[in-house]
Amino acid sequence: MKTPWHAMTGGLPETRLLASVAEFTHHRDIDALDHSLVLSLAELMPVNSVTLCKRGESLQQPIESMVVCGRKREGGFVVNALEPPREGDPVDTIVCAMETLEAVSDVTDNGDCRLVIPIQRDGSAIGALMLEADDSLDAVRVMVEGFARIYGNYIALLNESERDKLTGLYNRRSFEQRLRRLLKLSRQRARAAVGGDDERRGGVRDDDSKIYLAILDIDHFKRINDTYGHVYGDEVILMLAQQMRASFRQSDVLFRFGGEEFVMLIAAENEYVAQHALDRFRQFIADHTFPQVGHVTVSIGYARITENDYPEIVLDRADKALYFAKENGRNSVHGYEDLTQRGELAAPVALGSIDLF
Repeated sequence: MKTPWHAMTGGLPETRLLASVAEFTHHRDIDALDHSLVLSLAELMPVNSVTLCKRGESLQQPIESMVVCGRKREGGFVVNALEPPREGDPVDTIVCAMETLEAVSDVTDNGDCRLVIPIQRDGSAIGALMLEADDSLDAVRVMVEGFARIYGNYIALLNESERDKLTGLYNRRSFEQRLRRLLKLSRQRARAAVGGDDERRGGVRDDDSKIYLAILDIDHFKRINDTYGHVYGDEVILMLAQQMRASFRQSDVLFRFGGEEFVMLIAAENEYVAQHALDRFRQFIADHTFPQVGHVTVSIGYARITENDYPEIVLDRADKALYFAKENGRNSVHGYEDLTQRGELAAPVALGSIDLF
């Protein structure tokens, strides 16, 4: 006869359960939310570890990140963010649960009982919860599935609050958090330095790439609004955002900062590769015919960003490069580092349209 989960956790189960849900859903930062979720589950159940996995964007990296809460020998728990392996156990088991959208219950090679529950949103898996324990976890499966549903719904709400209403791109308020996550992921990949055929831009492995911040501004957008009206102006913004999604990689992070201004975080081997990707998009927009409006051009300024840079400083640099593009004919792409090396930005340049924090 299976032991009910509330008998396993002891005390007042409803009170503990509600307290745990309230604890992890009060977070607005996704990293803090992830840590709180695995800790809450570990505290509720007699497990050796609880792992939250986020689904990756390629077959080469099926799991993007892992947060693990383990039980310490002296008592209590410790939570760590780990670089996930790319193949083997437990990756194969986790991927199976995510692809089939079915729970997996098995025994590991070292004899631990394991339960993997996919986390779903809009009919597909965005990740999975993996629990390992000395004894069977079948009795707590329903509760873990409930936590997975709550987490999936809550992540959807957080993501919606981070999105621009018109375009669906990320909004300005989510910029710093997304940048931190991108830099963190870049550091993890660099430390792992795992070989293999990763997705490439310019022949570069993801763990070799540098991150560039680009600011895009639609040229003469006020003229478009004044001539054709705000309805057609909004349509230009919406269609531009759609083309951005189609042109850049899924791993590149796209924002609408407001009005006709967009920000992109892209990974590339070097400045030449970044410039080429941005200029290709600029040319595509220049050649595209927008309904009623006709042809539209954009200006782009970009700068490299490292983990030691403050976001507002890099925004300032990219904005100076954008300002240079605007003052030198528009419909062009310029990089801050290249302009500085050529002496084009030796004199102070006033900030453009991006308001810093």
